[in-house]
This record gives sequence, structure tokens and C-alpha cells, in this order.
Amino acid sequence: MLVRLLYASRAIDSRPEAIEAILTQSRHYNPTCGITGILCYGGGIFLQAIEGGRMAVSELYGHIQKDVRHKDVVLLHYEEITERRFGGWTMGQVNMSKINTNILLKYAEKPELDPYSVSGKVSLALLEELMATASIIGRA
Repeated sequence: MLVRLLYASRAIDSRPEAIEAILTQSRHYNPTCGITGILCYGGGIFLQAIEGGRMAVSELYGHIQKDVRHKDVVLLHYEEITERRFGGWTMGQVNMSKINTNILLKYAEKPELDPYSVSGKVSLALLEELMATASIIGRA
């Protein structure tokens, strides 16, 4: 059974090399577990969708909740799915520097990434639009 989980968290260390280390670890680990997904990072906040088998996704989310590189981890959306939306990425990354801020303003009060202030469904819609309109880094 496939599931999709969407969560938000705040980065403890927002240096580019710290964010890259998280992505590198994800891209190494995820294929072995059948996990795919996409990560959006901006303003110290992660918005991430992960897809895969129910147990693999649950175990990964449990690990993320305990990861000292994250704080304020919040589950935004969880659903059983019939197919993956982010199947082309072991962990793709939305390039926030290429985003038209009007897209962010479409879904929130201010033109900034803040999944804590909107519903999970709104966050998922934002992530899908960002994926469709922004440059994706790291398709592998």
C-alpha cells in the first residue's frame, strides 16, 4: 500500500552545506526503502512530501521527528494513494530562488513559505504548483 505524507519542520542549522547534507543523505537512503519525494526549503522552513510503502514512510517520519537537525516537526497531511506524484525523484528539491513570489501569495497571507499558517491541503497544493513551475534540483 502506497501512502503520501507531508510535513513541515524548522532547520536547526540553515547553512547551505547543512541543507545539502540532508538532501545527500535522503538521496542515498531513500532508494533502498522505495521512498520518493520532494523538499522545499526557504526561510529556515522545510516543507517535504514523502511517498512509498506505509511502513517505510512511517519509519522515515519517525526518524525525522527525532532528527536533531529539525525542530517543530508537524504532520500536515497523510493519505493512502494509488500512484506517486513525485516518483521521478529520490528527493527532489524546489529551487526557491527561481520562484515567483506571486505563487506563494496565492496560498498564504504573505509571499513566503509558511506551512505552519495554512492547512495541509493548501501546503500540498502549493508544493505541487512549486514543483510544476520551479526548477527542480536533483532529479536522481
